[in-house]
Amino acid sequence: MSETNETEDQVSEDDWAAAMGEQAAVDAGAGTEAATAHPAAIFEELSGATENPATPQGFDMILDIPVNLTVELGRTKISIRNLLQLAHGSVVELEGMAGEPMDVLVNGTLIAQGEVVVVNEKFGIRLTDVITQQERIRKLNR
Repeated sequence: MSETNETEDQVSEDDWAAAMGEQAAVDAGAGTEAATAHPAAIFEELSGATENPATPQGFDMILDIPVNLTVELGRTKISIRNLLQLAHGSVVELEGMAGEPMDVLVNGTLIAQGEVVVVNEKFGIRLTDVITQQERIRKLNR
């Protein structure tokens, strides 16, 4: 039984790897600026030696902090009366149109848009437009 599960997991990982390889090939073929652009130096480098060499420095300190990544299909506003009337089989109309890119949010902040993909009966999202660091910082200053 576990041998069958291991085979299914391996097939799934191989399919995802193939999908990621296709995307990398598309990005490399298009010669996107994102592949050649270097990130702007926005923050000063953290300097100074620490007493414990095992203590991470710079961005290494934050790389393992978990964040919530959400893919949003659409939104709508309804009254509490209509909310209480929802039942199995009810349809809720969303503001988003069919075929529009999905919003990708990290901790509630829009970072990208993408399209839904299905690989081995599992949903994923292929990013089509990533919000630049400058745009995200500009939104924070509002």
